[in-house]
Amino acid sequence: MRGYPSYGPSMNKKKIRHAEYEDYAYVLDYMPLGYVDIDHNRIIEKEPLAQVIGEKAFTLLEVVPKTDLMLYERIFIGKGVREKILKIKRKIYYSDLTPTAKAELPYVIEEIVKANEEHFIKFFNMAPPITNRLHSLELLPGIGKKHMWEILEQRKSKPFESFEDLKHRVKGLPDPVKMISKRGLDEIEGKDKYRLFVGHNRLFR
Repeated sequence: MRGYPSYGPSMNKKKIRHAEYEDYAYVLDYMPLGYVDIDHNRIIEKEPLAQVIGEKAFTLLEVVPKTDLMLYERIFIGKGVREKILKIKRKIYYSDLTPTAKAELPYVIEEIVKANEEHFIKFFNMAPPITNRLHSLELLPGIGKKHMWEILEQRKSKPFESFEDLKHRVKGLPDPVKMISKRGLDEIEGKDKYRLFVGHNRLFR
């Protein structure tokens, strides 16, 4: 069987034991009155809340804001002085998202991928094999064996510099932004046991 190329230390497959903090996040939903039970016309939680997604590991969080927030707004949630966020209340999961947050999630993920092109193009340059029969590139929707081998051959001669460079050199490849975004969404929804982009123990860092 044809072997896969080796991969660098920044893509090693060992699980990271410590939790990884997000520094910046994008707003998925802002609830100035907190959670409201529409059916019973009552407020469940009275403090303002927002549901956000981190840009580093697509972590879903519930935060307490100091001021009004806008959907899609990029906010600082890391350690230190936060201009707009009072505190990180808790980590949440896809099932905890409001209908608004679920509707906005695919579009916000795409915005994160576009805004961090330099980071995500590294995945195509450094993506490792997962097993002897499965390469992590194949986990992206639209990539089969043919595209996988072409990517591996092309990056061996010269690393990809941008999504446009990738599409130019690998003919017929689907849109990289949409592939990464769809994969990220699937991982958030828990559709696959492998995590490329989501969580502190993801394969790609």
